Amino acid sequence: MKARIPQNMQGGGGNMNQMIRQAQKMQEEMAAFQEEFAAKEFTASVGGGAVEIKMTGDRVVTGVSIKPEVIDPEDPEMLEDLIASGVNEALKNIEEASNEGMGKITGGMNMPGLF
Repeated sequence: MKARIPQNMQGGGGNMNQMIRQAQKMQEEMAAFQEEFAAKEFTASVGGGAVEIKMTGDRVVTGVSIKPEVIDPEDPEMLEDLIASGVNEALKNIEEASNEGMGKITGGMNMPGLF
């Protein structure tokens, strides 16, 4: 006895193949984006430019610039706070740029854990 396939389900492989090609293309675009993004440099400035932090897209600190006038031996906590704030600001900038770039690739689909 032969199984009967409903009319609307016959020949549906074309849509599946198209979906697979789209997913592969998206995966390639994401890989290219991640590679480019990792090398990109992000800068955050805090304290009116007193401290500047440079980081790559893969979250590696590549530079810290501190204006001499904010180096107060009597108040190291202020400098510590400025550096922490600068690093956090740089990380926030990276996260926002990453979300924006990935959103363009995925068309806004929420795909947690991809990047």
